[in-house]
Amino acid sequence: MTEGVEGNTRTIEGSVVTDFRDRMSYGGYLELDTLLAAQHPLSDPEHHDELLFIIQHQTTELWLKLVLHELAAACRLLRADQLAPALKCIARVKHIQKTLTEQWSVLATLTPAEYAQFRGVLGNASGFQSAQYRAVEFTLGNKNAAMLKVFASDPAAHALVAAALEAPSLYDEFLGMLARSGYPVPTAILERDVTTAWTFAPELVPLFADIYADPQTHWAAYETCEELVDLEDNFQLWRFRHLKTVERIIGFKTGTGGSSGVPFLQRALELTFFPELFAVRTEIGR
Repeated sequence: MTEGVEGNTRTIEGSVVTDFRDRMSYGGYLELDTLLAAQHPLSDPEHHDELLFIIQHQTTELWLKLVLHELAAACRLLRADQLAPALKCIARVKHIQKTLTEQWSVLATLTPAEYAQFRGVLGNASGFQSAQYRAVEFTLGNKNAAMLKVFASDPAAHALVAAALEAPSLYDEFLGMLARSGYPVPTAILERDVTTAWTFAPELVPLFADIYADPQTHWAAYETCEELVDLEDNFQLWRFRHLKTVERIIGFKTGTGGSSGVPFLQRALELTFFPELFAVRTEIGR
């Protein structure tokens, strides 16, 4: 008899492994016992929506871990002039960014009244203290050494953020690759202090204008520029969605970590990773 569906019940195929006493299982490989036991609501009595709040932020941290993994690989590959696999890493990051942005819609189901009932148990805990988020920002060029003091009490987090501060950003690595490929990247930019935040370098705009003027000749550089623009667009959309979700849930209250809340998040929208790649658009077609 062929195995299939009988009485609205799917029969288990004889070849399916069901004995895991001496075999690796799905739960064992993923360490689900550890992962699913990592949610510890602190409200008493436990508020129904606190689990949502915890899982939202834990899953964000898992995705940020993968973003850092992919960006680190992209930086290494650009340093080795291996552009194609580096772009593959960046493409994966772009898909993760879309997932992170869409994820805000889940948290947005939390109403102000619901959040107010357990917000107090957070103490001073805030996403501002996310070491992985900060490392992502640093890897993309928005560096700020003053942020290190936030992680002074957590050696592992401090080491992660400090390493991102001290390493060349993705943009630094891209510009280095362009220079090795014969593009006239100014020496001062190639030798800049990579621990400082990237600031607009007008001398790069003509270089990018030449690339955009003849995409076919400069296709590899042109494609990479557009991939970086996608990264920044996605990041800004994530920031904006974050801002609007916070505004929807707490209005203009101050943040649990001590920030001004929505105004603080609004100022983040003014930060940019690759300003020359946007400035060049004004020059195209002139």
